[in-house]
Amino acid sequence: QVQLIESGGGSVQAGGSLRLSCAGSGSIRGFYAMGWFRQPPGKGREFVAAITWNGDNTEYGDSVKGRFTLSRGSAKNTVYLQMNTLKPEDTAVYYCATDLWTDLVHHQRADYWGPGTQVTVSS
Repeated sequence: QVQLIESGGGSVQAGGSLRLSCAGSGSIRGFYAMGWFRQPPGKGREFVAAITWNGDNTEYGDSVKGRFTLSRGSAKNTVYLQMNTLKPEDTAVYYCATDLWTDLVHHQRADYWGPGTQVTVSS
């Protein structure tokens, strides 16, 4: 069984920063990528970022490029999403996910999801 737990969400003013963490446990395959998606209120799910199993490659959604940075932690199956220059349109529930790279990035789907963490950016 796979479990993903997000933390670090909260409220911040526009222009501020937050760092989200995701810790995975259980039977996560060693070659699985990890990533983040978000769902703004009243809208569909949106791809945010993904990182390969070894951290050698990252991919970002167009709306967060240059502002968000995804990295792997020293602990296995831990990732951090550093979010800078936050905008009100970044307000959403952020979900951590894990699956094959192609599924996360190209098909925007995942086998495993965390419960989500709320990020609210006020103007």
